Amino acid sequence: MSATQRRGRKIMMTPGELDDFLTEQRTCRVATVNADGMPHVSTLWFVWDGVSMWLYSVVRSRRFTDLRRDPRAAIVVDTGEEYDELRGAELSGRVEFVGEVPRTGELRAELDVPETLFARKNFGLDEMPHDGRHAWLRLTPEKIVSWDFRKLSQLS
Repeated sequence: MSATQRRGRKIMMTPGELDDFLTEQRTCRVATVNADGMPHVSTLWFVWDGVSMWLYSVVRSRRFTDLRRDPRAAIVVDTGEEYDELRGAELSGRVEFVGEVPRTGELRAELDVPETLFARKNFGLDEMPHDGRHAWLRLTPEKIVSWDFRKLSQLS
């Protein structure tokens, strides 16, 4: 990662906390930029492999089209209802397309781990089902900003 978090250091997650958080969460919001410069935000399931965030996106979505044209993205994962429960992270960088588009299940060693993680986490399966409508996107973040408002009570 090239950028480090400056503001909010007291409530940022440690690397271990961030890894645990991203591993346990299921849903993220992906922000892209349309051709006319307007932002677009959509929700997806994801998996975290300890280094990269893997997204399994419908190839006929606005999100996919936006990222084909401009691979820059910001992704937010957060949870909590009450103010002092809020936790989250924003990961930003450039998305890479991995595997065939759409994904049909060709053997691809670099997809073994994310597909196994995704299938287990989201479908309760050991193998990824392929529907010929989705493809893999990988974001290895250039910058991560995190927060854990539960730490506020420790600061007073």
